[in-house]
Amino acid sequence: MTSELPEMRASDAERERVAERLRDAVAEGRLDMEEFDQRLDAAYRARTHGDLEPLVRDLPAPGASGAASAVTPARASWAGRVGGPATSSGAFSFWGGFSRRGTWTVGRRFTAFTLMGGGELDLREARFEDRETVIDCIAIMGGVQVVVPPGLNVEVRGIGLMGGFDEHGSVEADPDPGAPRVIIRGLALMGGVGVERKLTRAEKQRLKAERERERKLGKGDDGRKELGGGA
Repeated sequence: MTSELPEMRASDAERERVAERLRDAVAEGRLDMEEFDQRLDAAYRARTHGDLEPLVRDLPAPGASGAASAVTPARASWAGRVGGPATSSGAFSFWGGFSRRGTWTVGRRFTAFTLMGGGELDLREARFEDRETVIDCIAIMGGVQVVVPPGLNVEVRGIGLMGGFDEHGSVEADPDPGAPRVIIRGLALMGGVGVERKLTRAEKQRLKAERERERKLGKGDDGRKELGGGA
């Protein structure tokens, strides 16, 4: 596709390449879902190069440091997330709370303690000091929430006394072969420790974009069938 030939008819492959750049852009947060829906609809309705070009004019070109090269943590190589000095090896709260999230490095031994308070450990974008990490969670009349990405090898061994120590989640729990191993153990006394598998916001956006693409393609197939049936 080239701006030198704006009246050139666009092919299905060219429409799909533009749609893929739009899906990458929404996953990276460059577009919100409303703008993404508008542009995606326009991409599949585009007839010429001139219709397609404005849809991606303000987005990074393929191969640049943007859409084509961006890889979200859930899809990145696990090997690239293991190693390096820990940025945190423990967290404590008393009548308060703590939070570890984003691109932090978990120590090979990590202790989380909360008394009448709460805490959150988000491992979805975290790095790991070693291939095996042990997280001890002690929650007394309080709670600790541990959020892990799909594919991470997680073992939950904690005990709940008048409380709960549970793992749950709405996404697959099968570990990736190269994923690090995280053992979550400890005690919840009149409190709770919850381990939940969740996608990152970027992954959710990308999956939503993929579903939207399938919906658009399905509509296109129906339209072609109707046209064929009336001929």
